[in-house]
Amino acid sequence: MVGRLTLEAAIRIKRNGFTLDVALFASAGETVAVLGPNGAGKTTLLRALAGLEEMEGRVTLDGEVLDDTSRGVHVPAERRRAGLVFQHLSVIENVAFGLRAQRQPRAADVARKLIDEAGLGDRAEALPRELSGGQAQRVALLRALATGPRLLLLDEPLSSLDVSIRAEVRRELTRQLASFNGVRLLVTHDPLEAMALADRLVVVEHGLVVQSGTPGEVTARPRSRFVADLAGVNLLRGQAHGDHVTLSGDASLAAPDAGEGDVFAVIHPRAVALYRTRPDGTPRNVWQGQVDSVDLYGERVRVRVSAPVPLVAEVTRAAVSELGLNPGAGVWMAVKATEVSVYPA
Repeated sequence: MVGRLTLEAAIRIKRNGFTLDVALFASAGETVAVLGPNGAGKTTLLRALAGLEEMEGRVTLDGEVLDDTSRGVHVPAERRRAGLVFQHLSVIENVAFGLRAQRQPRAADVARKLIDEAGLGDRAEALPRELSGGQAQRVALLRALATGPRLLLLDEPLSSLDVSIRAEVRRELTRQLASFNGVRLLVTHDPLEAMALADRLVVVEHGLVVQSGTPGEVTARPRSRFVADLAGVNLLRGQAHGDHVTLSGDASLAAPDAGEGDVFAVIHPRAVALYRTRPDGTPRNVWQGQVDSVDLYGERVRVRVSAPVPLVAEVTRAAVSELGLNPGAGVWMAVKATEVSVYPA
């Protein structure tokens, strides 16, 4: 049954000193986003799933083996029923291409009906370069969906769009993805895109999966600097010893119930208090440092501080003015021990 359709893949690709070694699964009815920085290997992974890259390993879709290098099995891209995109044909030819490849009768008529339903009837003869970014994205998706694929692969679907229309196209893409009953897999380096479109994230860095789970699970317990930046939090790593964590450079972080062993510690920027002189009282987490940068985020300001424990603090605009938080200024940071979240690395 389509509702039980699953994709299972274990893919290894070596090229020019770079190794991609990724295992993942995806089920019908969920959108999985492969998220990571540029150069992580995301597009290479997508092309391998589509049958366009030489690889080692095994790929199965709904129990059908698409690749198994140990047995010499490789199903060509055109027989995989995976959504692919072409950019050099008119709108109607683009949408009809896959239908004709499947030898479906009246392919052009079926394509025109799909185009009309998408509100692009007046652009049927246009070439991709003559379309707006949003129209081109709609055509790409129609082209992929026209053949009734079991696997829909989207590579940076919103990256070429102007910021002014990206939110609109994202909402439309969300609706279209929800109506597709097969396996939905997209790759992106844009955290907002991934969080908005995906039910589950697979974070890839340097060719390896570093974390996976729902957006909430991933951002609640980041396991890399990239994910911490995505979540907007400070991420530290060290050795836990009961009530504190030893960090690099002989620095220490007080944290109740830190446990023992290799751990991550997360501090939200809003939990970092800034002072021009050493704060009164006896807070255990206090460091002296220097302001590196000051960045405005709406009504809040993020202040990056270089210190024995380098952190980003989030303060009000008024605090920036009152404390004179300009790059190069000396500053003290304080964090309550109870504001530190610790979990095993």
